[in-house]
Order: sequence, then C-alpha cells, then structure tokens
Amino acid sequence: MAIGRPITLTANVASKTISITATAGQTLFQPSGGYRINQLAVYRNGTRLVDGQDFTARDGASVTLLSGATVGDILEFQIFDSFNVANAIDTNSSTQTIDGALIVSGGITGATIGIQSGGTAIGTGKTLNFVGSGNTVVDRGNGSIDISISGSGGGGGGLGTAVDADATGAASRIFTTTRNDIISAGTSVTVDGSGGGGGMAFTKLNSIAVGTGATFHIGSGTTLLMDILNIF
Repeated sequence: MAIGRPITLTANVASKTISITATAGQTLFQPSGGYRINQLAVYRNGTRLVDGQDFTARDGASVTLLSGATVGDILEFQIFDSFNVANAIDTNSSTQTIDGALIVSGGITGATIGIQSGGTAIGTGKTLNFVGSGNTVVDRGNGSIDISISGSGGGGGGLGTAVDADATGAASRIFTTTRNDIISAGTSVTVDGSGGGGGMAFTKLNSIAVGTGATFHIGSGTTLLMDILNIF
C-alpha cells in the first residue's frame, strides 16, 4: 500500500495510474497522455511526494523531481480527470448533444414553444389549445403532429375571425372579416379555378386593389365571385 494521505475522489472523477522506472539521477518524467494541472498525485517507491517540495508539475506534460531518482526507483503518477457519462445531461452546459432518444416521463419545466402565424410571431406558450369544432389533431407517432383547422366556434368555419376566441362565449360566434385588400406593387396574382374548382373562384372581399406594377390575372374559363357572403 502507498504511504501518504490517500486521494478522495468524487462520483464524477476518474483516475489512471502510470508507472515509470527511473534511471540513475533522473529528474524529468513525462507520463503518457499528460495530466491536468493540480490534478496529479506522485509516488516514489510507494511514498507520496509533496508538490512544490519534492516535485513540480506545471505544464500538463512534464513532472520534475527536485532531487534526482535512484536507478530502479518506481515513480507512480496518479492522474485525475473529470468525465461525463455518455448521453447524460450536464446541468452546467448550455448546449448539449445527446446521441439517442430522450424519454421524459414527467413534465419539462420552463420549456416554451414559439408560435407564429404566416411568419409573424404571436408569442410563446407551453400549451397549444385548439378551440372550436372541426379541429383535428393526429399524432403520427414519428415526432410529427398533423393539425387540421376547419371550423371556429359554433360551426362558422371560414366566416372570418371570431370576436372572442373563448369557445364558450357568444362572442366566439360573432365574426369580423377584411372588407378590402390590395395586391402589392410589383407582385403578380393569378386565379385559376379550373383545377377541380369547376371554373369558379370566390372571395369574401368586396374589392381588390392592384398596386403599381402589379398584375391580377383571372385564368381562362374562371369566374371570380366577389363578396360571396353578400355583406358589403
């Protein structure tokens, strides 16, 4: 057994021991693989040496005895290194990569989802609650969820935007909709109702303005009905 104060390891520290047989008067030793500075214990023939009194180790590669060794002396270098268990979550790291599945049986505190509509940020939340009839949410089981929204409130699907998103109130069945719209300058819009539309296309809009340099083309054989709800 080595003589000297034993080294105490915490649960997340590993160590390795490298032995070197000294030559006469040898003072310089280079343990294979190097070491972490101040994370090294040195023994000479089983007796632990004192850093700064018996040896120095300051560069992570070399250990220098302050008095030369005798031929045949056994120098043991106990090298300590912290380690991370593969695919374990390290609370001190801001970004981590886990090779494999992360299965959580409980909830995840603090996680939020960014919500956008048409590329415009709406906000963040922890729960998405789809309100109204006709909503279909299907978990594909492969990390993908299909969401189909075909109604709002009490069956007013496609009428417009509910005054109140709370499906329990009467205001959720009262709607507003855009009266007029514009085709932005320099853009082009083509309406073609021939693909399964029976040549018919319609809009709730009362009017569509065409910006400077923009084009608004109604396809051949297509009829566009304006103000389909006849409310304007």
